[in-house]
Amino acid sequence: MTYPTQPQASHYIAGEYAEDTSGAPIPVICPATGDTIATVHAATPALIERAITAAGEAQRAWAALTGTERGRILRRAADLIRERNRDLSVLETRDTGKPLQETLVADATSGADALEYFGGLAGTLTGEHIQLGEDWVYTRREPLGVCLGIGAWNYPTQIACWKAAPALACGNAMIFKPSETTPLSALKVAEILTEAGLPAGLFNVLQGAGDVGAALVEDPRIAKVSLTGSVPTGRKIYAAAAAGIKHVTMELGGKSPLIIFDDADLEDAVGGAILGNFYSSGQVCSNGTRVFVHRAIKEKFLSRLAERMQGAVLGDPLDEATNFGPLVSARQLEIVQDHVARAKAKGARLITGGEVLDQPGFWISPAVFADVSDDMAIARDEIFGPVMAVLDFETEDEVISRANATEFGLSAGVFTRDISRAHRVVAQVQAGTCFINSYNDAPVEAPFGGMKASGVGRENSKAAIAHYSQLKSVYVRMGRVEAPF
Repeated sequence: MTYPTQPQASHYIAGEYAEDTSGAPIPVICPATGDTIATVHAATPALIERAITAAGEAQRAWAALTGTERGRILRRAADLIRERNRDLSVLETRDTGKPLQETLVADATSGADALEYFGGLAGTLTGEHIQLGEDWVYTRREPLGVCLGIGAWNYPTQIACWKAAPALACGNAMIFKPSETTPLSALKVAEILTEAGLPAGLFNVLQGAGDVGAALVEDPRIAKVSLTGSVPTGRKIYAAAAAGIKHVTMELGGKSPLIIFDDADLEDAVGGAILGNFYSSGQVCSNGTRVFVHRAIKEKFLSRLAERMQGAVLGDPLDEATNFGPLVSARQLEIVQDHVARAKAKGARLITGGEVLDQPGFWISPAVFADVSDDMAIARDEIFGPVMAVLDFETEDEVISRANATEFGLSAGVFTRDISRAHRVVAQVQAGTCFINSYNDAPVEAPFGGMKASGVGRENSKAAIAHYSQLKSVYVRMGRVEAPF
């Protein structure tokens, strides 16, 4: 069935839809049913060339506008996205499988927030005056040129906007390559940006797998690469970008700790663990999938968690009563199944869930394991699925040491009534995005990103401006130039 919001073609170049069916076909599968809801084609070399050329030509005129003029268009696009939130959310749900209950409040709306925020910030991007006696220096904040955004499959609308908004606010153009698993939503973002008045060529969408991404990353006309994806993918793209001395932002994976002390509000802690493990069916990079619970309250925590897990409603994602959807693909379901089986084999205690549903689509019930040890795969590997690992701890120093014993450093959370301890612990945890008595909040006003293998640079907030612009210093001599000869 074709929905009104379904994009008209595979690609969006120079302000209009573009198609070339000689590119490899990419079926778009609805995770809830396993049905093919669309087919897009991978970008051909001719389309890649056309997109890069269009972006380069448009960027120069765009950079010459004032920040206020650029911001006005971004804010108009934000308004359009909010007006069409339901239609965009339905498309997102069919593309990703996430429940409509969730996409209505967390996807297109977050993208609109980014466009509004950076649209408002665009006119404030100024340089600095530095007086040096009679002489002086001034700085200019200038765009990088053509930026490449590469998206993940879990938040296709949000990620497209999180990357486009600061890039465009700074005067850049962007070529965005969505994940081949969820390719539809970014096309609607491009369509809305054009309707809002964005000049043709400034935001282009090209479909494809790793070969298309590699061709774009390696092109010398691309000045910056911004990736949201896995650590293995990040290593490859980072290396390719480094070969061309390109600017990079890498928002990669995690195996984040969620630490629950014995004085925590139990209901809030259980709610935080549910949000940090089962929102988007566990397919969130920042999820707190290592839940460290103080031994004194472990059984009480597990009992209340098991009770609240009964509130998970698995069903038609377009039914707003559904609050837990399928995994995004058959492959992702296989990965989760394998981790559940290995956890059982290693002696982890299954509290609830982990059952594959005998129906079309890619469904598994949310799983909670207790008595997990640090060396088990479910406590080490990023599963990217609904598998919570609950680990015991006794002391603050012990749990901090164990929380940091990972290559990742994306997020961390602490639940405690002792606010001094909360600040003390997050100061020692090696993670770029931390939460106290909460989990997985991502307001556009706050920087988002990781430490260690979890990434480079920051998304959102004023910090993102530094990653989509460069500073030029200009020394102005007011007197005569003295030289030795």
